Amino acid sequence: MRLAIDTNRYVDLCRGDSRVVEILSRAQSLHMPFVVLAELRAGFRLGTQTRINERALQRFLAMPTVHIVFPTEATTVHYSDLFRQLREQGTPIPTNDLWIAALVAEHRLTLYSRDEHFRHLAQLDVLT
Repeated sequence: MRLAIDTNRYVDLCRGDSRVVEILSRAQSLHMPFVVLAELRAGFRLGTQTRINERALQRFLAMPTVHIVFPTEATTVHYSDLFRQLREQGTPIPTNDLWIAALVAEHRLTLYSRDEHFRHLAQLDVLT
């Protein structure tokens, strides 16, 4: 399975959640959307353990199965389609999560997240 990891699941991993560790260890590859990376680093800057958290993140990113996913022009097409769909459904989601969803759709990944609002996008494969 090719997993895109959401911010909350990375936090779960760092806290040693055994279920999360098991699921991530079985993944064929792990993909961290650029937005997740930005959210994590923003959180680090607000905390008191910025250096420790950043070192742990760097170790995670250095793993051969981990890839950062950046947007392309194609991502913007997915974003706009998902945006319209959510608006028509009356189920908007936070902007950062919309970018994550667009990247997941574009790269045909399974999203690993605790956020239930991703379920409003039936075309996404979401593991909660």
